[in-house]
Amino acid sequence: MLRLYQLNPMSKSPNFYPVILAGGSGTRFWPRSRRKMAKQVLNLDGDQSMIQQTVERLLPLADESNFWVITNDHIFEVISGQLKKVAKKQIVSEPVARNTAPAIGLAAFILARQNPNAVIGMFPADHVIKDEKNFRKVVAEAIDLAASGENIVVMGIAPNRPETGYGYIEAGEKLGDGLYRVHRFTEKPNQQRADEFLAAGNYYWNSGIFLWSAKTLVTAMREHLSETAPYLEQIAAAWGTTKFQSIFTHLYEKCENISIDYAVLEPRSAKGEHSSNLYCLRADFGWNDLGSWTALFEHQLSSSQNGDGSNVIDAEDHFVLNAEGNYVYSPKKFVAAVGVKNVVVVETEDAILITTREHSQDVGKVVKHLAEKKLTKLI
Repeated sequence: MLRLYQLNPMSKSPNFYPVILAGGSGTRFWPRSRRKMAKQVLNLDGDQSMIQQTVERLLPLADESNFWVITNDHIFEVISGQLKKVAKKQIVSEPVARNTAPAIGLAAFILARQNPNAVIGMFPADHVIKDEKNFRKVVAEAIDLAASGENIVVMGIAPNRPETGYGYIEAGEKLGDGLYRVHRFTEKPNQQRADEFLAAGNYYWNSGIFLWSAKTLVTAMREHLSETAPYLEQIAAAWGTTKFQSIFTHLYEKCENISIDYAVLEPRSAKGEHSSNLYCLRADFGWNDLGSWTALFEHQLSSSQNGDGSNVIDAEDHFVLNAEGNYVYSPKKFVAAVGVKNVVVVETEDAILITTREHSQDVGKVVKHLAEKKLTKLI
């Protein structure tokens, strides 16, 4: 029998540990996003960086001492400087990138040793949430559900378009208001399947926000990622000792490079919705993963940030004539947009991006080209 919704959404849970994944390089936000100043540490949406916003919206639910961040060497010092409320020892810099399964798995092995009742929330560092009050309410519900058994909770976003860039959750049996068993996970569909998912009405976007007890995730990692789990366990055992960094560096590269979705969630869902202990909570809190310049344009236009009704222009000043649907970032200059439609222009000190909203998902290919040409100062 599930015990649900016991936590006051404005109270701090001593057993709740937000783990923020901040290891990506945000290549689709080039040229603003660079390896040493990646998307998650930029002020893309407001006066705070993306990761600062992530921490602030979770602070009413967790003690400051309970926050953990998994990142990389390129932006470790930037994140440490931005997150004054997070203990520096709990900002962990991966020696090599190994995707989300080893990152969150390591946090689970460490926290399971420290607190047998630990509940982990996995949060990407670069999402936008409009309704933070409702966000905390849903997270509080998820904490309670994750703590009540060997349960894995995923936040599902009701789709408003047939999106091919997201993974989907197929909801099964309804258990309560906005709570479902997970029937299965489906990775990014083609256009036809995305149309079918939207029409079916029981598919949700996979937000990338998951909650589980540390013990549950440790058990799942041992079962579904059996070759990697022993390495993570050895690294966790060295946490807090002088040998930690050398063991971390030596063993972490041996871990499988795989996402938590593929490593744990998909094989767990294959057990069937009544045996997997997978649950989907509908998350109606204005979620946006800001995956491209186009996504940022749409978000800021809807929020009336730097927008004039049909354009988003971040400039010293600007003039618009017969122009619509454009995103322009050139904060130190006057910008004139005349007779253009649906373009994206982003200027930094050493680079200019010119593309269209339709092709903004391809911006990451620029970074790949720069790497191939060894133009590292632009990456």
